[in-house]
Amino acid sequence: MIVTTSSFRAVFWDFGGVILSSPFDAFLQYEAKKGLPQGFLRKVNATNPDTNAWALLERNEVSPRDFNEHFMAESTALGHPVPGSDVLQLLAGEIRPAMVQALDTVKAAGYRMACLTNNVVGGDGASQERREAIAAVMSRFDAVVESSKVGCRKPETRFYEIACETLQVSPHECVFLDDLGVNLKPAAAMGMHTIKVINPDDALVALGTALQLSL
Repeated sequence: MIVTTSSFRAVFWDFGGVILSSPFDAFLQYEAKKGLPQGFLRKVNATNPDTNAWALLERNEVSPRDFNEHFMAESTALGHPVPGSDVLQLLAGEIRPAMVQALDTVKAAGYRMACLTNNVVGGDGASQERREAIAAVMSRFDAVVESSKVGCRKPETRFYEIACETLQVSPHECVFLDDLGVNLKPAAAMGMHTIKVINPDDALVALGTALQLSL
């Protein structure tokens, strides 16, 4: 039974960079170690963002092996060859306990919840303990919308439409948290209330204000 007091009915959560710490920190460490320009990996991922190796992988249109070769070609074209396999190993982040606690509070208040994640097939060689910890977090959601399964990805509008259809809510009834502005912009245009997660504590304050909850 919905017992919410705000005008919202659902909260959409990004995974990496929101529930998990951002992989961008690992990118910066890799760049420093390899003598690459700061921000180079993000530059590769932002070049031809709808058709590049990263986009193809997240839509499950290429295998991790093919991604390795595509990313190598794209990074080489931008001046610094980087194997795609190296990048995939940098994606694992740490679970943020405060965000998990917020999931429990939001769910207990009666809000519907979905995880909206651009992900890849194949896993990252995680330990059994980590896989179980991730599964425990995912079990809190009413739905998990994965780019590798639905065939589209953030920031494509269709991805957000699928999320709304799955939870049977309208965009204006949703709050969406993501760490990337490019992913938030189309959601906001659809009518969602968006929160950019830069500092997790600040994001939770903003979410609490929107939902009229203490987080």
